[in-house]
Amino acid sequence: MKMMEKLSESILDKLSIDFLRNQVLKNAYGNNDTLIAAMDPRMLLVWYLFFGLVPWFVNSVPFLLGCFALVAVTTWMAHVAGLVLLLFGVGVFAQTGYLFLATLLFGGDASAILPLLVLTLKVATVSLASITIFSGLDPDKLANGLMWYGCPERLSFSISYAYRMLPLLMEEFQNVLLSYRLRGNPPAHDTFAGKVRYLVYQIQVIIRAFYPLMLNTAKRSRTTVEVLEIKGYRYAAVNKEVKRIKLASMHLTNNDLLFAALSFLWVALCVLAAALLG
Repeated sequence: MKMMEKLSESILDKLSIDFLRNQVLKNAYGNNDTLIAAMDPRMLLVWYLFFGLVPWFVNSVPFLLGCFALVAVTTWMAHVAGLVLLLFGVGVFAQTGYLFLATLLFGGDASAILPLLVLTLKVATVSLASITIFSGLDPDKLANGLMWYGCPERLSFSISYAYRMLPLLMEEFQNVLLSYRLRGNPPAHDTFAGKVRYLVYQIQVIIRAFYPLMLNTAKRSRTTVEVLEIKGYRYAAVNKEVKRIKLASMHLTNNDLLFAALSFLWVALCVLAAALLG
C-alpha cells in the first residue's frame, strides 16, 4: 500500500506544470542538434508532403507498414519528447481500440480488424511524419522553407510567430494557475472522495484560467507587433532584396540528398512488396 502511494506521488510530481512546459519547449526548441534539424527545410517539407498525403490514398497493408516503419525511424532520429510520443500512442491506438470494441458491440466480428489496422497505420504514419517535421524544424527554418516555396510572407511569419509565442503561453498559464492557487482554498484530498473533489477543483481552475491567459497573451502580442512595426516589418515583408538575403542561408547538402535517396528507395521497396503480396 505504501509503495502504491509513493508511486502515485512520484507520478503526480512528474505531471506538474513545469514538467509539461519543459516537455513542450523541448519538443519545439530543444532538438536543434539532431540529424533531422540539420537538414534543409525545403527537402523536409517535400518529404512531409509525401508522407502526409499519400498514405490517405493507399489501402495496401505492406506499403503502409513500410511507411510507418520509416517515419518511426525518423521520429527516433528527431529525438521527440516522451510526452508527445505518449500522447500520440494514447490518441491513435486508444481510438482504434475504442472503434474495435464498438464494432463488436454492434454486431461486428474479427473481420473488422483489417480495416481498423489500415486506418491506424494511416493515422499513425501521418502523425509521426508531422511530429518529425515540427520537432526537427525551428520556427525560422520552417518559415524560410515555406517562403521559398512561395508561401505568403505573412502566413509564414504567423507560423513562426506562433512557435515563438509558445513559451509565453506556457509562462502565462503557469502564472495564472499560481495566482488561483494563492487565492483559492482547495478541498482536502486525503480520502478517495476528497481526491475526486480535488480533481474537479483542478479542472475548474484550468477552465477559469483560460480567459486571463488569452487576455495577458494578447497584451504581449500587441507589444510585439508594435516593436515589429517600429523595425520596419511591413517594408521588409515586401522587399525582394531582404527576402533574398533571408533565404540565402538555405542550401542542400550531401546528407539531404542521402536522406531523400534512402527514403525514395525505401518507398520503392514498399511499393514492390505491396505489388508482390497484394
